[in-house]
Amino acid sequence: MKEIKVALIGTPNVGKSTIYNTLTKSHEHTGNWPGKTVGVSRGECVFEGIKYVFYDLPGTYSLISKSKEEVVATDFILFANFDVAVVVCDATSLEKGIYLALQTKEICKRVIVCINLIDEAKKKGIQVDYELLDEKIKSSVVLVSARENVGLRDLLLQIRESKESDYLDIDYGILNPYIHEVASKIKTNKYNPKWIALKILEGNQYYVDKFKKLGIEAKKQEDFNIDVNLEVAMKMLKRGKEILKDVVSYHNNDYEKKERKIDKILTSKIWGIPIMLLILFVTFYITIVGANYPSSFLFSFFASLEEVITSFLEVLKFPDFLVSLLVDGAYKTLFWVVSVMLPPMLIFFPMFTFLENLGVLPRIAFNMDRAFSKCQACGKQALTMCMGIGCNAVGVTGARIIDSKRERLIAILTNVFMPCNGKFPSLIAIITIFFVGLNKEYGSLVCAGILTGFLFLGIFLTFFISFLLSKTILKGEASHFTLELPPYRMPKVVDTIIYSIKDRALFVLGRAISVALPAGILLWFIANGHIKGTSILTYLVQFLNPLGVVLGLDGVILLALLLGFPANEIVMPIMLMGYLSTNTLVEMDNLNVLRDILVNNGWTVKTALCFITLFLYRFPCSTTLLTIYKETKSKFYTFLSVVIPLGVGIILCLIINFIFS
Repeated sequence: MKEIKVALIGTPNVGKSTIYNTLTKSHEHTGNWPGKTVGVSRGECVFEGIKYVFYDLPGTYSLISKSKEEVVATDFILFANFDVAVVVCDATSLEKGIYLALQTKEICKRVIVCINLIDEAKKKGIQVDYELLDEKIKSSVVLVSARENVGLRDLLLQIRESKESDYLDIDYGILNPYIHEVASKIKTNKYNPKWIALKILEGNQYYVDKFKKLGIEAKKQEDFNIDVNLEVAMKMLKRGKEILKDVVSYHNNDYEKKERKIDKILTSKIWGIPIMLLILFVTFYITIVGANYPSSFLFSFFASLEEVITSFLEVLKFPDFLVSLLVDGAYKTLFWVVSVMLPPMLIFFPMFTFLENLGVLPRIAFNMDRAFSKCQACGKQALTMCMGIGCNAVGVTGARIIDSKRERLIAILTNVFMPCNGKFPSLIAIITIFFVGLNKEYGSLVCAGILTGFLFLGIFLTFFISFLLSKTILKGEASHFTLELPPYRMPKVVDTIIYSIKDRALFVLGRAISVALPAGILLWFIANGHIKGTSILTYLVQFLNPLGVVLGLDGVILLALLLGFPANEIVMPIMLMGYLSTNTLVEMDNLNVLRDILVNNGWTVKTALCFITLFLYRFPCSTTLLTIYKETKSKFYTFLSVVIPLGVGIILCLIINFIFS
């Protein structure tokens, strides 16, 4: 079977990944903000007896090769073994796409221009004369609407029929004699000598070294001091405007008026942050209320299986201690994690993904960019903060969108200050008992408001610690950050749910389960192991109690916070296990009973405040810590990710204990 390899390239938010997903039946996430695709995805489809292999490249605004996305995309177009480059453009904003298409035609001989989102362009009164564009750009032009599966068949046909053409030749004016001099010394039939000459003239050491390894090299004049990037950009933009003249017509000059009005509110210095907090408040409220019922159902379901599993193991003649280890230790810990963790994730992540695809999250990043710049950090960190609210592990992996290694490390080390949804159930219970009141009307609303307040404190701490890091071990200036505000687009509900469940909820749950099982076994040994007639659990509580008193807590709370390292969801049941002197995790879904247990063991408002503080800001859970190590490949930064929040939590507890003493 004949095979055609296709590179998909385009600026962010043009629907490139949607085209890839539709053709290859894949489910890569197509988020409505820059930086979603950092690597290269590969997928296949068969059409009329031909296999098409598609490579989805990172969204990039140019091939200047400054950012990580630009380097990955440029390297692929230059050195990868493929047949056709398809440059995907946005019909509602064609200038950026044509700019990228011209750059691609400088280094690739088979280029097709795919104009996507023609349905949106039609709604906005924008018309594209694709026949005239085809004639001017000297490349095949295809109009598609990937979301509606319109025009993709024509795209496959054009890919099949595409022919080689000469490299694009642009008049670079003042640079021409220098380009000619350098290019004349470059001997190659595989690459465009003119493009290589431009890289040499601009002093791009990365590509100078790359081509030197391939035996291709030349030198520029020593007295050469022209800003090549500026000259190239100006000439390329001029060529793009000449091409688009008479190609695009606007029948409604106010087509962006509505979006700009919305942006004026969402990005306002006065209203931007309050609206952001309101959005988070509503998200918390829906998560709090919605997660209660499925969580209770899962608890009941898994609890009903305990006796069945126990009987089954006894039939198999398992020793009593092993039955207890597997059921009271591993199984009960496992179902605690799943029952408490899964329902909030299934609500929070789809809502978060919906806001992301709608185009709201880039506005949040825009609002926070100035604050992060003052901290010498990157504005994109605002996006990773939002991811951390769902799960800190997801926030850590999301830091890949930040190009600077220094700023990426700052984002990773401070992400733990965002409360993940694994902490929500315990926080909600304590806030309700000690600050809301069990029978108070509108209790869920008040609880969501207080939770939002703690989130605001987390945002402040993120700024503060980011500033300290940028002035100490991660010194440096904030890198240039350009965030294009994408158009508002109504997300596809099914795709949003599929992605949020498969790539976020199940991903996080899988990692949590992998550490919950061994954690359950360890807990069982601690609770059931005895030394001189006293359980190991009791010894540990007595050992930690003096430190707990200093922090406004007690030994049981500290032990629960330590043993809850594998998963935040099991902190509360471990604490109850210590107070009730049981040898297994305790299920306690009645807040009245929970309040009595805590108050009878000396809990006050001060204890609740100290617990919430240290619970929020102690150290990452094992899943997040493992993710941090995988992302940083550094024991030092993994260690810092534990020490920094733990230090902050201890200091805050000491302050609270001092104030209430």
